[in-house]
Amino acid sequence: MINISRNNSLEEQQLTEPGYYILLALLVPMHGYGVTKYIEELTDGEMVIGPATLYTMLKKMQAQDYITLAGEDGRRKIYKLTEKGMSVISKEKERRYKMAMQGIKAFERINGGEKDE
Repeated sequence: MINISRNNSLEEQQLTEPGYYILLALLVPMHGYGVTKYIEELTDGEMVIGPATLYTMLKKMQAQDYITLAGEDGRRKIYKLTEKGMSVISKEKERRYKMAMQGIKAFERINGGEKDE
C-alpha cells in the first residue's frame, strides 16, 4: 500500500519532487549551489529549487541519514549520499519508473493500444 502525505514522505522513504532531484544530484558529491545548478541543467530549467527549499531539504535529509557532509570547499559544504540515501534514491527511481509505465499503459486504453507520445 502506498501512503501519500507530504508530512511523512521522508519517513516513508517517498520523496517529493525536490527531494528526488536533490538526491539525484548528490549521486556525485557537491555543494548546495552545485546541486541547484545541476538540477536546473538536468531538467532543462523545468525544476528550479530555491535556497530556502534546498537547505531545508538538506537538513531533513541529513537528519534522516540520507546524506552526510563530505567536507568543505572554503565556505561551501560538500554533501554526499549515504548508503541509506543511495538505497532510497534507487528505490524511488524504480517506483517512479513503474508509475510512468503504468501511466503509459493507462493512456493506451484511450489511444486504441497505441503508445502516447
